[in-house]
Amino acid sequence: EISSSTEEAQLFVEKFEGALGKGKGKKFYAYKVMMTKKWMKFQRDFENFKTACIPWEMKIKEIESHFGSSVASYFIFLRWMYGINMILFGLTFGLVMIPEALMGKPYGSLPRKTVPRAEEATAMNFATLWDFSGFAQYSVLFYGYYNNQRTIGWLKFRMPLSYFLVGVGTIGYSFMIVIRTMARNANEDGGGDDTSFNFSWKMFTSWDYLIGNPETADNKFASITTSFKEAIVEEQESRKEENIHLTRFLRVLANFLALCTLAGSGYLIFFVVRRSQKFALEGLENYGWWERNEVNMVMSLLGMFCPTLFDVISSLENYHPRIALRWQLGRIFALFLGNLYTFIIALMDEINLKLEEEKIVKYNMTIWEASLYNGTIPENSTAPPIQVDPADVPRGPCWETMVGQEFVRLTVSDTMTTYITILIGDFLRAVFVRFFNYCWCWDLEYGFPSYSEFDISGNVLGLIFNQGMIWMGSFYAPCLPAINVFRLHTSMYLQCWAVMCCNVPQERVFKASRSNNFYMAMLLFILFLSTLPAVYTIVSIPPSFDCGPFSGKTRMFEVISETLEHDFPSWFGKVFGYASNPGLILPFILLMVTTSHKSLTSSVQSY
Repeated sequence: EISSSTEEAQLFVEKFEGALGKGKGKKFYAYKVMMTKKWMKFQRDFENFKTACIPWEMKIKEIESHFGSSVASYFIFLRWMYGINMILFGLTFGLVMIPEALMGKPYGSLPRKTVPRAEEATAMNFATLWDFSGFAQYSVLFYGYYNNQRTIGWLKFRMPLSYFLVGVGTIGYSFMIVIRTMARNANEDGGGDDTSFNFSWKMFTSWDYLIGNPETADNKFASITTSFKEAIVEEQESRKEENIHLTRFLRVLANFLALCTLAGSGYLIFFVVRRSQKFALEGLENYGWWERNEVNMVMSLLGMFCPTLFDVISSLENYHPRIALRWQLGRIFALFLGNLYTFIIALMDEINLKLEEEKIVKYNMTIWEASLYNGTIPENSTAPPIQVDPADVPRGPCWETMVGQEFVRLTVSDTMTTYITILIGDFLRAVFVRFFNYCWCWDLEYGFPSYSEFDISGNVLGLIFNQGMIWMGSFYAPCLPAINVFRLHTSMYLQCWAVMCCNVPQERVFKASRSNNFYMAMLLFILFLSTLPAVYTIVSIPPSFDCGPFSGKTRMFEVISETLEHDFPSWFGKVFGYASNPGLILPFILLMVTTSHKSLTSSVQSY
């Protein structure tokens, strides 16, 4: 036994003699310890590097430390939307706009690629370009510029097929990524009880002892303070007693006022749309800037002022801040949805007018062609065609470009309204309160007008409905994803600056839900509603006869059958025909609707 113990001791000493500070293994052990420490430092630095590579991560962390998780959740959502739109921009720019610009026929070669003679004088005016007419209208920015040639360039690039597949693929990718993100958020929610000994946990475990930067320490201190405010509000709301009868009366009154606001908004948009149709029939050139942009401006102004009115109405209800935010989101959601679909119905009426105008143009073109041959159409088809400048050729109204222009104008006007609201409603208000507070009759900081708070519900739903317009309009205006990327990029910097410099934290700071699934559920619902008008126009309305990649076809989706007929074996076309049977498509649509409904319901309950 003594010898075995001695052998074990000898083996132990030989194994760890470097740690004991003597023997031949000392240098190797010191090197091993040094490399272990360097590896751990490298891992820590690499994690810091990955965090630094996340766009705007430090800005969002700073905002969260001062304004709480509810405000930070908006900027996280904005960053996620920016990533989605970068993918959509890459698809439309790389597979539609660039191939047409590089391999398609150049400007001036076809009537659809040429500004009409009557518009040449004003085609480069700033007012015309700002209205996305003139040279902007006859460019790769809009549907009507693209040729219906089956293949273009030396690569034999199939432009009509690519245009159709990119339009369908952007919607499919959006559905996939939204549902996948919702599933991942639901899995990350997990379980567990985080309410037991809440204040003790915050008091003794909140500080990060690895902080060595003074600015980071200040942000951490502000973050802990904000988390205590959130916890105190949660505790107060759980113990609050209220007069139930008075509360019910005030909540019924608030809902009645909200319904009146929604009805008035819908009637106003309906009235303005009818006026715009009358202006269009009489000729927009006879009216000023406001009459030409009345619909877009009214919708933007309603989106700016109605959320503020809903915020005033919600003060009557005395809900918990998180529940109040949910009601606010629901009301603004109903407002934007009603406005958007009123706008779409008006567009449908205008499309029908354009289709009637197209029939007249076709008849007039027949007469015009006959006049080129001295009043008679030659029976001999081998006669040389008469050369006519593309700018002088009559052309149809191209309703697809008109739809794309309307969505682009609405997006731009909404962007400008948002920026002006930040500069006037936040910045100039903060400057006035800051510098006039010393010489005013009352305290401007704690009285009227005071510093503004960040409007979470209005900004979130503004993002969601702007994205809905992108999904609806990008098929007819491939430039829309690029415009939205620019909007989101500038909004991140401008709103981060406005929040930190011009806004103050809410008086009742509250903790946001564990994930953004409530926002995602609304986005999924808007995505579904946005696909309906686009699918209807693709399936039911004939494309224009002289513009766009699908001109000459009865329906846009015929490009698929044409490709199957020319490029695939006959058996593959039969299989595709069976797969596209309505008996298979309708259950898929019902499954998609059910998924959207369940996701929205579960997210509302968890929120």
